[in-house]
Amino acid sequence: MFFWDWTMIILIPGLIISAIAQAKVSSSFNRYSRIQSRSGMTGFEAANRLLAVRNVPVTLHSIAGSLTDHFDPRDKTIGLSQPVGNSTSLAAIAVAAHETGHAYQDYEGYFGLKFRNAIVPVCNFATNAAWPLFFIGLIFGGASQYGTILMNIGILFFSFSLIFNLVTLPVEFNASHRALAMLKENQMLGPDEIKGARRVLSAAAMTYVAATLMSFLNLLRMILLRDSRS
Repeated sequence: MFFWDWTMIILIPGLIISAIAQAKVSSSFNRYSRIQSRSGMTGFEAANRLLAVRNVPVTLHSIAGSLTDHFDPRDKTIGLSQPVGNSTSLAAIAVAAHETGHAYQDYEGYFGLKFRNAIVPVCNFATNAAWPLFFIGLIFGGASQYGTILMNIGILFFSFSLIFNLVTLPVEFNASHRALAMLKENQMLGPDEIKGARRVLSAAAMTYVAATLMSFLNLLRMILLRDSRS
């Protein structure tokens, strides 16, 4: 095919790491989903308790799917999936606490979260437009200066994907750090249980590292393709 070229091998390390990260998340979540917390709290109860400590005005609700849990700063809600919200496992409490960590970030005006939320619309638009512009430019790159210009715009736009992922990393790590600290301070998990919760959150964090690596490798591939066609 026209767009098949040697630069695609650049993506292989990222694909491998992404697959490993996803497998690690599933493995850790499944493992600690089978270990019940001694407190007997569900994910919903754990999140409610942590929110009540600081009177954070956030609403909890149930959502479909698995590992679809999230905090939405627009309407101040935390959505917990059924395997998290209704479970008393270590994995469920860890994930619920992580999302509560994001709610705390929003409540305290954490700069990283505010900055990430502010750039979401721009990053979404730029990332979606990047590849179409780049491929159009790639087709005409060798014959017209306008093709090179389009490729450069595509590369510039795609760089927003890398920026977004780089900004996301400290936000997610901070939310996990807050989660573990809150669970420990409020004596919701024992020291041995905290270790299990940390493993779950550390595995989840690796998916964000993998996503950042993939963005970098795709950006590098675009640059190499441009240079080979110019």
